[in-house]
Amino acid sequence: MQLTWKESGLRWYWVVVVVFLADQLSKQWVLANFDLYESVNILPFFNFTYVRNYGAAFSFLHDAGGWQRWLFTVVAVGFSVILTIWLRKQHWSLTRLNLAYTLVIGGALGNLIDRLMHGYVVDFLDFFWNTSHYPAFNIADAAIFVGAVLIIIDSFREQKPNDKAVKE
Repeated sequence: MQLTWKESGLRWYWVVVVVFLADQLSKQWVLANFDLYESVNILPFFNFTYVRNYGAAFSFLHDAGGWQRWLFTVVAVGFSVILTIWLRKQHWSLTRLNLAYTLVIGGALGNLIDRLMHGYVVDFLDFFWNTSHYPAFNIADAAIFVGAVLIIIDSFREQKPNDKAVKE
C-alpha cells in the first residue's frame, strides 16, 4: 500500500529542520565569538573549545590531503537520500525509527554545510576527565550518534505501526 506523505515517516522531517538549525546557529555563534583553539571552561568536565575537524568521526582521515572532504560530502548526501526514501516508505507512527532517521539526516546535513562552506567541520563541545579529553564534537555529531543508537535499538526491538494511527 502506497502511503501519502502525511501517513509516511516524512511527517517527521521537522526534526531534520530543528537539528540543522540548532547545529548551524551554534556553529555560527562559535565562529563569531571564539578564536581557533580558544577554550572556555563551563563545568569541571566540560569546555567550549573551538576546533576544526577536517576528517570524520574522531578526526578520521583529517590529514588525508583534502580529497576526504568530497568523500564525506558524497556519503552525507547518499545517506540523507537513502534515509529520506526509507522515511517515505514507512508509517509515521514508527516513532523510534522515524526519529532516528531524521536525527541522522539533520546531523549529516549540518556537517555537510560546514564541509562545503569551510572545508572543515566546526567542533566545540569538549568533554574531559582530568587530562583525558574526548574528541570535540558538535550538535550534528550528537544527533547522528543518538540516531545511530536508536537504529541499533530498533534492530533488536520490533516496533509495529500503531493500529489506531494506521486507521486515521
